[in-house]
Amino acid sequence: MTDPRSAPDPHPSHEALGPVPDWLRQPTPEVAPGRADRWRIGLSRHSAKLLGGAAALLLLVCAGSVAAAGYQGLQRWREVPVAYPTVSPPSGEQAVSSASPPPAAGPFDGTPAADFAEGAAGIALPRARRTGAFTEKQVTDALAKVRKALVTGRLDRAFLTAKDPERLVRQFAPDDRATVRADFASGGAANYATRFGPSTRLTTDQPRVRGRISYRATRDSDGIRVLEVTTNFVWVYAVQSVRTLADPEVILVHDTVVWQVPHPGDVIAASRGLWMQDAESYATNVECASLNKGLLELEITPSYGGSGDGEHPDAAYDLDRSLKVAEQC
Repeated sequence: MTDPRSAPDPHPSHEALGPVPDWLRQPTPEVAPGRADRWRIGLSRHSAKLLGGAAALLLLVCAGSVAAAGYQGLQRWREVPVAYPTVSPPSGEQAVSSASPPPAAGPFDGTPAADFAEGAAGIALPRARRTGAFTEKQVTDALAKVRKALVTGRLDRAFLTAKDPERLVRQFAPDDRATVRADFASGGAANYATRFGPSTRLTTDQPRVRGRISYRATRDSDGIRVLEVTTNFVWVYAVQSVRTLADPEVILVHDTVVWQVPHPGDVIAASRGLWMQDAESYATNVECASLNKGLLELEITPSYGGSGDGEHPDAAYDLDRSLKVAEQC
């Protein structure tokens, strides 16, 4: 049983609510929707159709962009520069430079060398295995001799600017040193060793290096058993000419060198060690007069000296590019 005194009246009288303003007693007038309202109403009614149309339009734009990019790529493909001769890697065990390069900076920007490793990090040795008459240790020792000669002859700053080549000469077998000294005297050592002339100096940037090394067991022309190591490298140096105030530039050397280490059981003590068998190279952005003396001097009026007619300058950075060039100093 409930007490009617405790239940509130659900419909209180106007007197209980107090006086009511006149504007609340009038019906709300109808207002015609404006342009913005009609737009919102129409959008809500047709949103699915509009979204579908927008998606279709987006797909058409994307398809057009892809088609345009494909066409441009095709055009670039059709405009490939004149092909240049290449060589095939030698047979046998080999290793190719794989060190991750640092971010491109300074003189190497805009060149393929921006993706090369710095200095000796670009010289990767293949795995040493027993090969022919050579034990695994003998192969290891021979590869170490070659690597040391590469570092000295192409990267050692003290050697690159020294007048005395003995730092490298001493690394060859005693019986081969006279021939190596003669190469430096005639300028022929430029095929396997870098020497800068007095008018060109290295910047503080580390040279950029890419290459590969392979080896095999064979016999020389005298029937002596030798481990033959073939190196193919591109060396790129950031240099500054002391004759001009121009920004630093790059000098490139691409070489292929055949080194031999005779089997110790086939030769006398004075013939044991590293021998220079063959070397070939080309250089770019250098003065020919200095190169003929075995020195690298930055060319005052830059030009690409290792190309054929119509060949793109970047071809010089390709390890597989043949060392036979159209324009020799």
